[in-house]
Amino acid sequence: MIALIAGLTLPLLAALASIALPLRARVPAALLGVALTLIASLWLVVEVWHNGPVALLLGGWAPPIGIALQADGLGAALGMMTALVMAGVALAARVELAPSVAGARPSFGFWPLMLLLWGALNAVFVSRDLFNLYVGLELITLTAVALVALSGKAQAIAAALRYLLFALAGSLLYLAGVVLTYAAHGTLDITLLATRTPVPGDALALGLMTAGLLAKTALFPFHVWLPPAHSAAPAPASALLSALVPKASLLIVLRLWFEAMPDLAAPSALLVLAALGAIAVIWGGVLALVQKRLKLIVAYSTVAQLGYVFLVLPLAGGDGAAQPWAAGAWTGGIFQMLSHGLAKAAMFLAAGIYLAAVGSDRLGDLRGQARALPMTGFAFALAAVTLMGLPPSGGFTAKYLLMTAAFASGQWAWAFVLVGGGLLAAAYLYRPLAALFAREVARTPRPISRLWQAVPLVLAALSIALGLLSAVPFDFLQIGRPDQAAEGL
Repeated sequence: MIALIAGLTLPLLAALASIALPLRARVPAALLGVALTLIASLWLVVEVWHNGPVALLLGGWAPPIGIALQADGLGAALGMMTALVMAGVALAARVELAPSVAGARPSFGFWPLMLLLWGALNAVFVSRDLFNLYVGLELITLTAVALVALSGKAQAIAAALRYLLFALAGSLLYLAGVVLTYAAHGTLDITLLATRTPVPGDALALGLMTAGLLAKTALFPFHVWLPPAHSAAPAPASALLSALVPKASLLIVLRLWFEAMPDLAAPSALLVLAALGAIAVIWGGVLALVQKRLKLIVAYSTVAQLGYVFLVLPLAGGDGAAQPWAAGAWTGGIFQMLSHGLAKAAMFLAAGIYLAAVGSDRLGDLRGQARALPMTGFAFALAAVTLMGLPPSGGFTAKYLLMTAAFASGQWAWAFVLVGGGLLAAAYLYRPLAALFAREVARTPRPISRLWQAVPLVLAALSIALGLLSAVPFDFLQIGRPDQAAEGL
């Protein structure tokens, strides 16, 4: 319980310290907050592993009067992945945003925004109340929009405003669904909603909340804000925006459909959501294939990779009978979220290194840079293995579980989506890899410290280790797993 509280409060205290302390002490205070929150996240994982879900009643009052927090295997795993990415991004930003780096601008606002984002993400991962989740989403949106506009360039501000408009529309839709739910049932607690007496307005409420979350997740056709926002932000901010921010709304989608209102999971609704995910996989891959800048390729890849998670819904759906493949599909979707977070953070941090080294992220200017910066080139290649879903990566484990569920349930169409998405990922990631590992060197890079290069390499290696050691995280994710994730929607 102490670890759960620490994970929520430490980032907020560190954010305050990074603003209020004297100038020289702000970054060290932020880094201390990062280290302590990383320890708290690891501590929470250990508690959940040994004791099961960790619960906390705020003020000692149980729902529906009070608010419950709970860290299950899913929430704790996402919290640990977030902590690893945040720690890596903090180390990279300590160098990349320093005034001594060529072309860098000292960005003091980055540190409090990063820490506030971390606190909001942790709140979403453990919240069991739909309005609390809304508050967490709004805090994530405000910090993410500010991170996009951090450079102050016209392109970044335009991308931030576009993101803000989509996010606000999503917030209004989600809040409308929350209001309808509370008016009908007098509670917003997920556990209590699962035992509610259904009313005709429940389907509308679920639909509104889901539509709002799709806009925040940037699922097709709401994806148009994501690539400009992610590519315009500084590389450390891009890593946070791509690797972590969409995971909050994805988690809430899973909470709604598998825990709060699984009785409303009509096959037609599940099919529509999965179809949008399938289109995102293909369309995002095609758009990534024609980009000429590394950050845009990685950004459009995010559109494609997030689409895989929505295939979980029909693969875990059915006529109500027990489905032995449902747990594999659900767990595969979570593996996709975890491996994508680690690999995508590594890719954006690698892109930031190339920008600092050669002053450009155009593929033509990056030719031969793997020779000059081998650690960064290897990190990008490892992350590409994960996104392509090749063994032995965590991405392979995710797609293997989803593919197995597709064959076991007789839903072969989704298997073709998985194969097609993997082939597209191989095609659009081959282009930067071919440029990076070319024989000729297009530009002579400035020296980059090995410590800076080691950060994306470690994150990419962790995305591979997630597959190599998949049995342990697989078992961990089953702690507190909803019944519908095993029996089917």
